[in-house]
Amino acid sequence: MEQGRLLIAIALSIVVFVIWGYLDPNRPQDSTVPKEVPTMSEKSQARTVQSPSGGIQENPLPAYQKSKNIVVNTPLYTVVIADKGAVFKNFQLKKYRETISPDSPKKELIPKTLPYGTLNLSFLENSVSGLNEAVFLSTASSENVDISGGAQSISFMWTSSSGVVIEKQYTFNPDTYVIDMNVVVKNGSAGLLKDSLALSLSGVHSDANASFVFEGPSAYVNNKLEQIAVADLEKKNVYQGKIDWTCIEDRYFVSSILPAIPVNSFIKISYANGLLENSFVEPEINLPPGTQQNFQYKIYIGPKSFTILSDLAIGLEKVVYFGFFDFLAKPCLWLLNFLYGFIPNYGVAIILLTLIIKAVLWPLGNKSYKSMSEMKKIQPLMMQIREKYKNDKKKINEETMALYRTYKVNPLGGCLPMLVQIPVFFALYQMLYNAIELRHAPFLLWITDLSAPDRLFNIPYAIPFMEAPYGIPVLTIIMGATMFIQQKMAPPMGDPMQAKIMMFMPIVFTVIFINFSAGLVLYWLINNIVSIGQQYYVQKKSL
Repeated sequence: MEQGRLLIAIALSIVVFVIWGYLDPNRPQDSTVPKEVPTMSEKSQARTVQSPSGGIQENPLPAYQKSKNIVVNTPLYTVVIADKGAVFKNFQLKKYRETISPDSPKKELIPKTLPYGTLNLSFLENSVSGLNEAVFLSTASSENVDISGGAQSISFMWTSSSGVVIEKQYTFNPDTYVIDMNVVVKNGSAGLLKDSLALSLSGVHSDANASFVFEGPSAYVNNKLEQIAVADLEKKNVYQGKIDWTCIEDRYFVSSILPAIPVNSFIKISYANGLLENSFVEPEINLPPGTQQNFQYKIYIGPKSFTILSDLAIGLEKVVYFGFFDFLAKPCLWLLNFLYGFIPNYGVAIILLTLIIKAVLWPLGNKSYKSMSEMKKIQPLMMQIREKYKNDKKKINEETMALYRTYKVNPLGGCLPMLVQIPVFFALYQMLYNAIELRHAPFLLWITDLSAPDRLFNIPYAIPFMEAPYGIPVLTIIMGATMFIQQKMAPPMGDPMQAKIMMFMPIVFTVIFINFSAGLVLYWLINNIVSIGQQYYVQKKSL
């Protein structure tokens, strides 16, 4: 009876978890915004350079060329830099594809529907007229630049009608997704330049894409991860404090801005007509005529891989967040990758990970199944009590508790060990669903993508409760069958209503899992099979 209530509770908690999905319980609700632009702090001044003579320094770079788009090729990506704004117009990853199809194009991280590129510069008070439409000249000697032997820089320059010069310099390295960016503002005008420079990431966002994982703008502010739901931007769209980085992320990829030194300032996020903009705003500058100021950043555009980001040692690995049970999910991800290093098949690695977790929880499982076996032995006596006092619920409860005491049975003994496994399940759910390692990772036979639901064959019509693509969810059906076997091995429900509900539990779980990633279903299936064997062993031993 108690096990029945627990299974029902688990099913309901999973449903709630799926609906709750990407929401972060730590998301701030404060709607305050800074009334004034923060002034320059000591840390931010360390990131800037002014001419010691007070005049604008001569540019040591080669002569600037005529206006044109530049294509930069590295072993990891290809980026197209537009002359208008010197922004990234396209960014194509060479080691990732759009789909699992062998002839699929490389993964493009800047959507074609974005009317402009990303890494756009602006001033909050629009003090430099014409910057929004600026066409930059570049130092590139060719429209195609190959980055292979070592780091290489390309600079872009634009001069306003008032004499303010903006330079954007990108430094590309062949063996990393990190791009060094240096922005120089030179005040060649006759007046004081007083404003705040903003560097913006741009992207496309649709609520239709919302699923079990957070997607949208996020930042690391005041040593805290802020995942900002687009729906909450009407309440708060400015986040102020020490900014380590800010980004736009989806399930597997991220575009981010990291100031060379974390600075006390703010980020401002806007969203309209499906277009998202996340702006890192510098503290206010005060440039007299004939002076200049530098702003240095690191730009990361690439896979949201915890391993890759950790190796960079720039703090961006915190963007990989697996929800409330992140502290359990991260070690599981490390172990999964460790196992993959020996057997290069993530499906096999998931099976081995499941067996290791099951071995760690084995004593708890033994305790649970032993308690369930004892409950099964006294079920006939409990049925007699229910039949004898069927019109007196109080007497039924009293006699049942007396029966527990007589046979030294703890009705919660089978439930508590199972409750310990719920956080592990949620941690693995988030990890297996979000880990980029499983994206397009094959297992065997029809399971060619462990990050997608398992589907055998292509069915040309819609199936109730199933998301496209439509097909036979073989792995999920087998998982449901193992749950049915587990139910048959459990003590029968004394309450007829609970017994009827329990009959539908395998079906309920099968429907819930029908759209889960194949990797997660594989974990649950292997866990069920091992649990069936363990339960059978404990029950035979207790006879």
